[in-house]
Amino acid sequence: MSTVTLRNLDLNLLKVFDVVMSERSLTRAAQLLSLTQPAVSNALRRLRDALGDELLVRKGRNLEPTPRGQELWLAVRDTLKRLQTALEPSVFEASSANTTFVLTMADATAAELMPPLVALITEQAPGISLRVVPLTTRDPRRLLDEGHADLAIGNFPAVMTDLAARAQSGEEVSFLHHRLFQGDYVCVMRRGHPLAKGAFTLDRYCSARHMLVSFSGRAHGFIDEALAVLGRSRRVVLTVNQFFTAGKVVAHSDLLTVLPRHFVNVTGFADQLVLRELPLAPLTIQVDALWHQRQDSSSAHAWLRARVAVLAERAFKP
Repeated sequence: MSTVTLRNLDLNLLKVFDVVMSERSLTRAAQLLSLTQPAVSNALRRLRDALGDELLVRKGRNLEPTPRGQELWLAVRDTLKRLQTALEPSVFEASSANTTFVLTMADATAAELMPPLVALITEQAPGISLRVVPLTTRDPRRLLDEGHADLAIGNFPAVMTDLAARAQSGEEVSFLHHRLFQGDYVCVMRRGHPLAKGAFTLDRYCSARHMLVSFSGRAHGFIDEALAVLGRSRRVVLTVNQFFTAGKVVAHSDLLTVLPRHFVNVTGFADQLVLRELPLAPLTIQVDALWHQRQDSSSAHAWLRARVAVLAERAFKP
């Protein structure tokens, strides 16, 4: 096999490869590229032949990258992003832009932030599209690094600690962040719950039945860690992955859950809930916007970050 160089490789094949890797679907990739599915398959075949590797293999209904395919994609994705940034106008014209932004955040944050953001985009940048994907981790750096999201918004304490430590030690930091707001967590229960009145002690809290909101599905959260420090524990009988679901279940059961205080008023059923201060040391929420450094010089991305910051300050002002 002859050596592959930029001189003898059709660079359009890399663009097709990038979209297929992002979507993991030939059908969706063809739609986004405005090509037929056979044309996408043919482009992948040519790239495979040129590189001597399968790049993607089918596992059930999904396409999974080979080790070589994953390695290549990281380089291609980063290069295409940098090239796109270089080609953008030095000043982002929101009114005429047709950019698509992908954001990842929890439903509690989206419930407050997305309505005003949609209204702002409708008025100032009607050609822009937004995609909000589920936040399933407290460390979204891989999503950002692989290009599955442009901006992550959430409570990422371990990430912030790690980035600060790396910066302090002089290591290169690949991610940037901006503090959007700070809030706190409260214990939530239905109106008429036996614990809605009277002293809300740690003993009463631990003896109740609990529901946990876990993005990853792991049945152990920061409340359990705080209780363990005190030598205590609670019984979690239900784990869900959305704050809205947790609030709805609590409103119709005797379970307790913990929700961000700011979220309760936008549930639509706050009048069915009782909020009580947790019988623990105050637990704060520090919500940050997090993005990859390759996006930092993009005028389009900077425009989005600035609008998100302003809207978050308004929405979550104490």
